[in-house]
Amino acid sequence: MQTITTDRLLLRPFTDADAEALFEMDSNPEVHRYLGNQPVKSIEEIISIIDFIQQQYRDFGIGRWVVTDKSNGAFMGWAGLKWITEAINGHLHYYDLGYRFLPKYWGYGFATEAGKAWVNYATNELGQEKIYAIADSQNLASQNVLRKLGFTTKQNFVHEGISHLWFEKCLTGI
Repeated sequence: MQTITTDRLLLRPFTDADAEALFEMDSNPEVHRYLGNQPVKSIEEIISIIDFIQQQYRDFGIGRWVVTDKSNGAFMGWAGLKWITEAINGHLHYYDLGYRFLPKYWGYGFATEAGKAWVNYATNELGQEKIYAIADSQNLASQNVLRKLGFTTKQNFVHEGISHLWFEKCLTGI
């Protein structure tokens, strides 16, 4: 699989060597504030998550990718498209844009920069007409990222007991 670069970021597929950095991020309660408040508790959970992501690469040719600082290679988080195979909000089999970063990288436009790269990838490499995203209805920062990327809010819905917003981005005519 290739890599994607932006002005400040390098995006690449997950490897087993990313387990420790991913554990640091996903064990942080602050990171999971809008994700059901269930941070991971063991490196074994992270290894299973990486295995799942790598299986998505094999099955669908796409998945969440590591985001690193292009200047120094530091792990910042992840971003990417995921092929959704379970029904969410009445939708099935669609590309979902997602991102998650360590708190020290919040507020600097990294999620927007990575998201823009993935919107371009969905358009130019996958030939998609639409992609979707979900944000906790209380997560204003994530909603702002999606709106900066040109997503529009389509509806409110509840998933796993949490109120969410459903976002859509039309990619035709970009």
